[in-house]
Amino acid sequence: MKGFKGFPRFPLGGHLNDQPDHELVGVIRMPELTVSPLRAILKRVIGAMLALLATVLIVYLDRDGYRDANGDGLSLLDSLYYATVSLSTTGYGDIAPATSSARFINVIIITPLRVLFLIVLVGTTLEVLTERSRQAFKIQKWRSKVEDHVVVVGFGTKGRSAVNTLLGDETVEPGHIVVVDTDTQALEAASALGLVTVHGSATRSDVLRVAGVQRAKAIVVAPNRDDTAVLVTLTAREIAPKAHIVASVREAENVHLLKQSGASQVVVSSETAGRLLGMATTTPLVVDMVEDLLTPESGLAIAERPVEPSEEGGSPRHLADIVLGLVRDGVLYRVDAPQADAIEPGDRLLFVRKVSQVDKIER
Repeated sequence: MKGFKGFPRFPLGGHLNDQPDHELVGVIRMPELTVSPLRAILKRVIGAMLALLATVLIVYLDRDGYRDANGDGLSLLDSLYYATVSLSTTGYGDIAPATSSARFINVIIITPLRVLFLIVLVGTTLEVLTERSRQAFKIQKWRSKVEDHVVVVGFGTKGRSAVNTLLGDETVEPGHIVVVDTDTQALEAASALGLVTVHGSATRSDVLRVAGVQRAKAIVVAPNRDDTAVLVTLTAREIAPKAHIVASVREAENVHLLKQSGASQVVVSSETAGRLLGMATTTPLVVDMVEDLLTPESGLAIAERPVEPSEEGGSPRHLADIVLGLVRDGVLYRVDAPQADAIEPGDRLLFVRKVSQVDKIER
């Protein structure tokens, strides 16, 4: 079976996690700093010109050590001519070093400059050849240090929205988000955002281990099929028994399967969208407000924060913030629950945070 273009195909019985780092190039893709083509070309041209000017200066200062076929010595133009044909390895032979010092300088200085000049000229080719080595080194470094990251399985509509929320809330750095998918175009889009990507099926335990699921703090399971979500959740929970797993399903009847498979939370995408559609027919402004709360970029957003010492002992309903709930020992209590009457040390508050100065939502 042929692999996807640009991605290697490993034997079905092999284990990716046991492969050496250089064999994972193409499976794991580390984010790259993008440089415009014009800027890259300009840098290479400047490097080549600096090497050429340095050679011209060296030859001109030592012009008495060179023999010209015309026998009239070397001028500045002759030095430029010699430097050009020498660095480009053309070498017509009409100008040549004659003294021992000139030949010595050619060996220890001009030859390295010639090599540098050629490297600059064929920089694109060399960059391609060294890309695999650089990626292997970055993968080795990343795998040895990565922990407490977020793994997103599936980079479709739901997966992208989850990543956008994480990046919009600035709770996770792009380099600490790993996307696992089999769609090369989806992985390209994720890589463009600065995310680490892993090509492979998340139903395989070795693919999840390559993504560092065993050291992740959270796993977002957002494939297109409910049966795939169940299998991925089951596999991820076996590898990472303490990770917080959030799974998405299309049908509510599959929620209990996700829960039994080890999901910490399950979001029903189709029913949530259906409720909003139904509400939009009678109370459209309520839907606008819900969408505003779910959009982290502007307007209002739901956030979580620790309580301040001055707030301990008081009621969350009397705070300046609009408090929706209280988290105590990992359990969420609504603001109207008896357990939320008084704030205790170590509690956390879920409140409505103002992202920007927006007083109303335009329909």
